[in-house]
This record gives sequence, C-alpha cells and structure tokens, in this order.
Amino acid sequence: MKTSEKGFDLIKKFESLHDGDLKKIGLQPKMDPRGIWTEGWGRAMRDSKGNFLKGEKNKDIAEKSATIHTLDDANKALSHDVGIFELIVTRKLKVSVNQNQFDALVSHTYNTGGSSTLFDLINKKASKNEIYKWFTERYITSEGVVLNGLIRRRKAEADLFFS
Repeated sequence: MKTSEKGFDLIKKFESLHDGDLKKIGLQPKMDPRGIWTEGWGRAMRDSKGNFLKGEKNKDIAEKSATIHTLDDANKALSHDVGIFELIVTRKLKVSVNQNQFDALVSHTYNTGGSSTLFDLINKKASKNEIYKWFTERYITSEGVVLNGLIRRRKAEADLFFS
C-alpha cells in the first residue's frame, strides 16, 4: 500500500513546516521539543556518525548541513521518508488493513519509529477499545513530559485508524 493524501495531510498537520529562523531566506532547521534539529516536515537531522543533531550548540552545524530550503524540497523529502515508513509498516503487518488504517500507522511510525506492541495488537486482532486505548495513551511524552500536541496527534491517528 501507499500513503494517501489523507495520510500525508495528517503528518503535515502535526509536523508543521519547520522554519527555525524566519529572518533568513528559505526554510531553516529548528529544534523539536526534545532538542533534536529537524528540517522540512519534521525530518530529524543527524551528524556524520548518524547521531541526532541535538541542542543549541549544534545550531551552526544544522544550518550548514541543511538540505531542505523550499516547500518543494520539503515535500520531496517527505515523500522519500514516508516511503521508508511504508515499508516498515508493511513488514510489521500480518493482517490486511484498509487505507485509513495504513495511513494512521504510517503517521504513527513516522513520528515514533514504530511500536512492536501496537503491531502485535493489530496482528492479533485485539478489540477496538484495546487498540484505541493503546494508541491514545502511549507515545504522548517527550523527555518524560506529556505534550498536548502528542496527545492530539495520537487521538487523530486513532480516529483515522477506526474511521
């Protein structure tokens, strides 16, 4: 399966287009709530060793290594990245899902990296209540702090999954 426009819209809604310095021309990296530098539609930036670029001390490195400067760049990068998460979702699913369910799982995996527990619940055909509760009560914190944006995102993903 491929992510539909509804799935892309959900990701874009919660990632928002990252522009850390509005005084500069083009899109600039910005830090997410965990302090990880991101660009475009929430693409995490990494150093040459593959580690997340994190913290204000890495601002210059993030700005110099940024590859996303326009909306077109951001959309192309998102399409590429979503393709990777589609493969993860496809590989973890052992049961058939509909388009909305697939889109919700791609959004969730894009944001969290994926949860074996969530896929286990879906694969064993757990009850709607059990899956909905799991969706809305997990992955809602960052650095131990509950974030309202993550609560809203998890609810939107669960609602899409069951629509």
